[in-house]
Order: sequence, then structure tokens, then C-alpha cells
Amino acid sequence: MSAGGGSVGWRFFLWWMLAFLGFPIGGLLAFIVVGSIGGTASGALAGALAGAVIGAAQWLVLRGYLRIGPGWIGATALGVASGDAVGALLTSAETGLGDLLVTGLATGVAVGFLQWALLRRHLRSAGLWVPVAILAWPVGWTVTWAFGIDVERGYAVFGSTGALVFAALTGTALLLLLRSRTR
Repeated sequence: MSAGGGSVGWRFFLWWMLAFLGFPIGGLLAFIVVGSIGGTASGALAGALAGAVIGAAQWLVLRGYLRIGPGWIGATALGVASGDAVGALLTSAETGLGDLLVTGLATGVAVGFLQWALLRRHLRSAGLWVPVAILAWPVGWTVTWAFGIDVERGYAVFGSTGALVFAALTGTALLLLLRSRTR
């Protein structure tokens, strides 16, 4: 059900898929302002910028279905900032597939737990969101890498192809969580 009392279905999923645009827009903003990620500081700043745009796009969809405030934007920004900074620290800001998986995993853990802290107030099975996020972020980087996107430029977030797969995975999970909620 939505906040307005209707059922949650394809309309939610399609809006969530459209929110994938937060990735290329946020990534472009981060690249213009920060440039390539070369270390933890640039990773944190670029991640915060990209994460804020991604979080805003997601929140615009979620607010119609849950009573989640704009804290979602901050949680996402903090999660992506933390993940990109930790990823840069652990990989020396390298961009091979293994390095991207490490960054994706770090981001998925950070974003997953921070968003879960908000979702748990509204969804009975919100704990399932954490493993979904931990899986979806590395998958997004893998898809982007597999499509030959120039990841060596040190982007804050993965590209549109990865973002579409990410949106499909997380949108399906959220759709199921929203349908089973009782809070």
C-alpha cells in the first residue's frame, strides 16, 4: 500500500527505475566538482555529492509510499561518501574489477545499514534491505565494468548500465518489502 492507501505495484517499480538517473547526474556533478577519485578525501567528497543526488532521486519516489523524510538523502550521501573513501583507502583508488568490487562492497555495507536505520521504522522485514544493498552496489560496478565504461577515470559511482541493473535489483526488493509491511 502507498501512503495514500493504494496498492504497491508496477507504478512504484517504474518510478524507482526512473530514479536510476540519480547515478549519472550525481556522478557527473561529483566529477565536475571533484574530478577523479585519487584518495580518501576526494572519495568522500565525490561520494557525498553523488550520494546526495542519488538519495534525492530515491527519496522523491519513496516519500509517496513511506513516511520517510529527507533524512534518506543524508543517509545515502553519508553511505556513498563512506564507501568511496573506504574503497579508495583499501584499493589505493585503483579501478580494476577487484578494486571496484571492494569499493562496491564498502559502499553497499555503509548505504545498506544507514538506509535500513530509516526503513526499519516502516517495514517489518527491513533487515533484508542490508544484504540487498551489499549485493547491488558491487553488481552495479561489475555491470559498468563489463560494458567497457572507462572506469579508470575514477568515478564516484557506476554508470547508467550498472545503475539500471542496480535499480531493478533494489526496486524488486523494495516492492516486495512494501507489499509485506505491517507497520
